[in-house]
Amino acid sequence: MKKTPTLFERAGDHQTFEILFRTFYAKVLQDDLLGDVFKDMSPHHVQLVAHFVAEVFGGDKLYTDQDNGSHAAMIGKHIGKMLTEEKRQRWVQLLLQTADEIGLKNDPEFRSAFVGYIEWGTRLAVINSQLTENPMDTNEPMPVWGWGETGGPYLPEEN
Repeated sequence: MKKTPTLFERAGDHQTFEILFRTFYAKVLQDDLLGDVFKDMSPHHVQLVAHFVAEVFGGDKLYTDQDNGSHAAMIGKHIGKMLTEEKRQRWVQLLLQTADEIGLKNDPEFRSAFVGYIEWGTRLAVINSQLTENPMDTNEPMPVWGWGETGGPYLPEEN
């Protein structure tokens, strides 16, 4: 019986993710809605995001091991950014457009899982961007995304 590949394996390799996010962030910087949000991003931002998503999709742990990143650190990058739903939608639109342009796998199963993660992650980014402190425990594990995850229901703590 043939082993089901991880999303990372189905996408390609680390170079696939680096090309995707390098091409994508070049568009973001030129975008009227998103350009100001990212104009001061670190020179390493693109690589960090490529490593993060590749790891979440089952690739090598470059984000946690090489970049000394964590899920809490990624969440922390969004704190206080006050992102809007309009910006989130534009970010998703540009990423999916870029995925098509670079020839990222487009079979329904892969794209469904890819879009599911992007929707989940960007919606969490908007929620966390409204906060002033990082709600995530520093020991929280990295998310792992596969062929059917939804991330579970989002249940914010009640005040």
